[in-house]
Amino acid sequence: MKHFITRFTEVAQQNWHKPALCDYKGDTFLYADVATQIAKLHIIFDRAGVKQGDKVALCAKNTARWGIAYLAVTAYRTVAVPILNGFTPDNLEKLVAHSDSVMLFTEREMWLQMHHENMPHLKAAINIDDYSELYSLDDSLAAVIPNINELFKEAYPNGMKRNLMQYQTGEPDELITISYTSGTTSSPKGIMLSAKNISSNISFGVKRIQIPLGDKIVSMLPLAHLYGLAFEFLYPVTSGCCVYFLGKTPSPAILLQSFADVRPYMLITVPLVIEKIFRNKVLPTLEKPAMRFATSIPLLKDVIYRAVRDKVMTAFGGNMKHIIIGGAAISGPIEVLMKKIHLPYTVGYGMTECGPLIGYEDWYNFAIRSCGKPVDGMEVRIDSEDEHNIVGEIQVRGDNVMLGYYKNDEATKAVFTDDGWMRTGDLGLIDKYGNIYIKGRSKNMILTANGQNVYPEEIEELLNGMPHVKESIVISRDNRIIAIVSAENNPENPLSRNEIATIMKSNLILLNQKLPAYCKVSDIEILDDDFERTPKNSIKRFLYK
Repeated sequence: MKHFITRFTEVAQQNWHKPALCDYKGDTFLYADVATQIAKLHIIFDRAGVKQGDKVALCAKNTARWGIAYLAVTAYRTVAVPILNGFTPDNLEKLVAHSDSVMLFTEREMWLQMHHENMPHLKAAINIDDYSELYSLDDSLAAVIPNINELFKEAYPNGMKRNLMQYQTGEPDELITISYTSGTTSSPKGIMLSAKNISSNISFGVKRIQIPLGDKIVSMLPLAHLYGLAFEFLYPVTSGCCVYFLGKTPSPAILLQSFADVRPYMLITVPLVIEKIFRNKVLPTLEKPAMRFATSIPLLKDVIYRAVRDKVMTAFGGNMKHIIIGGAAISGPIEVLMKKIHLPYTVGYGMTECGPLIGYEDWYNFAIRSCGKPVDGMEVRIDSEDEHNIVGEIQVRGDNVMLGYYKNDEATKAVFTDDGWMRTGDLGLIDKYGNIYIKGRSKNMILTANGQNVYPEEIEELLNGMPHVKESIVISRDNRIIAIVSAENNPENPLSRNEIATIMKSNLILLNQKLPAYCKVSDIEILDDDFERTPKNSIKRFLYK
């Protein structure tokens, strides 16, 4: 497979004067500009004493300069350490120290809350906004960064040219990225990904989802998460696509406005975004009595669904060819509606440890409620006696599977089976066509007193589609199954707590009518606020036992 840095070099040379990375309503960098900025950062790395194999951390909001810094780090054969900017300053210090990072790209506001003495290997900190100096251990950057343009002219007297883009890429199994992810019940782990891991993902994207040169994409997922890094940044920019960074998680209104302005060819997102758009823009219309009646008539139904699809696609900019959803299961009622209107969507499956892809299928072959088939270079098995009918842990091996956890041999050993397969911690089935179906997380599974396995995610999916349920988690307490709910309430016409409680009682009756006897829910508890979340936006389940 081709190294993603090699792909970037070739595409940049072919599209030298075309846009590559843009901040939405901000700066635009042509491929030539990106190459120039990489060259300048390499001069800074050299003068700061950064060497091949050193670790360089990045913790900031999504911007074009974040993307350039990542390309510069990996093209220098140093190890990029993307860190979610949702971490607190003291947690960031711990991760920079744990990763042995010698340089940090971050925002000035974050740096001012940090203490360099807590990061013993750190030689320098760089402001992501303009690549100015925030900190230098020995003042080595004091004469470099202010004079970077002069130093660049000395190294490149005629400026940066296509043929001067020459980067060493190393061996396929060379460590290239350490990704720190925070689980809901454990401390963050540094996931070691090789050049092969990431390049395999990029190669799959280039092969299966081809991008017309000059097309555009809106990037909204965190670049510090492999889903956003690989498929909203590296795959598009190495395909000649211009990437627009929103900078932060937007509201549906801002997101739809960006679609109208950019007209992206593809949307890569998580269920929460799609569900908000459908709940706010589509369902209110279809749930009106007249529309319910009209969609019960076959001929009218087809006309209405076609009109709804056209309206959604227009709202997405009018140029959308693919909608790829990942990160969690999408709400059942929402997905059924998406299928009814023939929306070009698919749901993928992955995890950071696989950089991130495990399963994918093109939208026109996608099986509803599945999460695709194993991607190229990957094998998937179910640890059960009958992978088609008996739920078991999903285990994987192949080109995408990580090297291990950084400085944690015990965790690395525990995640691999004796015969070399990686345990995902997910439970599922595979049908005879190779479609993967997720049934839950093994650590969330509830074993009832009578020996039945209950998968909370399946109950949560039903409950999340009921009136005034924003989100929910299902737990076991004193041998009883309890649902904890964050309620949806309209601030312009709010319901009282008693009214919400009455609605939840009705929801409980309806929910249990849909559930087998062994997994009926005893009670619904209502939170006063939203669930607490990790920086990766997962619910901190361990807080709600």
